[in-house]
Amino acid sequence: MAGKKAPAIKEKYSKTQMLAEIAENTGLSRKQVSAVMDELGELVERHIKKRGCGEFTLPGLLKIITKKKPAQKAKKGVPNPFKPGELMDVPAKPASIQVKVRPLKKLKEFATS
Repeated sequence: MAGKKAPAIKEKYSKTQMLAEIAENTGLSRKQVSAVMDELGELVERHIKKRGCGEFTLPGLLKIITKKKPAQKAKKGVPNPFKPGELMDVPAKPASIQVKVRPLKKLKEFATS
């Protein structure tokens, strides 16, 4: 499969279409492909969940990173960036975790080919 050029897909696949396509191309049953996809989801979850390492890499395709954002205190009398001369109050924000997905080299190449 590495040598042949597959045609571009014109419309977005549903989950069922994806499972059928992968099953057809790999010779696995749809049930087996579904099990692999579910396990991949579990693996990602275990990497990025609260006490996980916070980083998951799907080799060559993408990297998922979690970033902890600290809590922000409320601020009073801050200049309003949209209405110069006015002051505004900014409410407090609780700490949160941001999830970022970064494309890796191979994925970037797919987009340009």
